[in-house]
Amino acid sequence: MIEFAISMDADAEALRDIAIRAFEEDRVKYGAMPPGIESLEWHTSKIRNGLYYKIASEGKIVGGINLYDLGDGHFRLGAIFIDPAYQNRGIGSKAIRFIESKHADVKKWSLDTPYQNYSTHAFYKKHGYVKVGEIQPMKDVDFWLFEFVKG
Repeated sequence: MIEFAISMDADAEALRDIAIRAFEEDRVKYGAMPPGIESLEWHTSKIRNGLYYKIASEGKIVGGINLYDLGDGHFRLGAIFIDPAYQNRGIGSKAIRFIESKHADVKKWSLDTPYQNYSTHAFYKKHGYVKVGEIQPMKDVDFWLFEFVKG
């Protein structure tokens, strides 16, 4: 059984450790993880902002969801991650359904994902997200983020 709950300060270390494992493939492929996600301070600051959910299976934290309220009915999915040992079990789909039902008043969702992360492209498209652009965060590095929106 998968459960979702607002993260607490006591969850920060577990969430950080899971995020590091979940984004290890990005580190190997692109030379970096999402900025700051490997630090305890990043997780603590997101928890204290109030839109950071933990994902649990049988009482054990197995992932996290960080959201940003951009105003005017627009939320951004900053990070969603699942421990690699729990991936490919439908937890990500349950997480998307959870945040969309929990925040049913949101009119527009947005996110970005690495350009060569084909499985996440397919995942977000399956859930109704549409690619709307490409961003090169650092002009001197051949790395791109694909921007997706829904709503």
